[in-house]
Amino acid sequence: MKLRDAVGISTRRQRQLARLLETALVGMFFIGLYIGKVGIIVNAGIGVAVTQLVPLLERDYGIPMDPALTLWITAAVFLHGLGTIPLPVEWVSIVGPVPAGVDRVSLYSSGGVWDHVTHTVSASVVAAVGYATTRALDEHTEDIHIPPRFMFVFVIQFVIAFGVLWEVLEFALGGLGGVLGGANVLTQYGIEDTMMDLLFDVAGAIIVGLWGTAHLTDVVGALQQRLAERATKE
Repeated sequence: MKLRDAVGISTRRQRQLARLLETALVGMFFIGLYIGKVGIIVNAGIGVAVTQLVPLLERDYGIPMDPALTLWITAAVFLHGLGTIPLPVEWVSIVGPVPAGVDRVSLYSSGGVWDHVTHTVSASVVAAVGYATTRALDEHTEDIHIPPRFMFVFVIQFVIAFGVLWEVLEFALGGLGGVLGGANVLTQYGIEDTMMDLLFDVAGAIIVGLWGTAHLTDVVGALQQRLAERATKE
């Protein structure tokens, strides 16, 4: 079963949605330039770069990127970028409480559920990458063997490790921004926020471990083939 079948919308519509989100990310980048917010510029710029990796992987490396898989990745970076955009209070209040006396606040800084949503979606993408790569290596060489029952545990461990690195990066960039007096590209809201982020990272990994791996078969097969071709050349 392909991922596009599970999504339940046509391939054409999935491609259109992905392009729409990509265009929105470009718009966010220019919004950041217009209002002079480094955090928005960097996060939207990275999001645009990630979306361009998808056609690159398919064109140059032969990795089949299902339209639904492309939409999945694009949605993850779009949601992250959207969370940094200053929005009217009445918009943000839908997803969380807004500090008193504030006219404009981002979905992230509102302290609501947005951070949990983006961490879950982003973690699911990280889990998919970890699963596909490890499964391809497992099938490619006899030196690596990961029992099917352990693969679920491995995916969760992989996401947790990545999540810890991300939180350390947030803390380091926040501290560096404070020392240099610059804008924070990634913001740390304390130890409770870090623990909640990791919990929702695990939630994203569990979703992929339970329901997502079957939709990554084509990607695993293509990666395995690339490894086999490379081994033959060597």
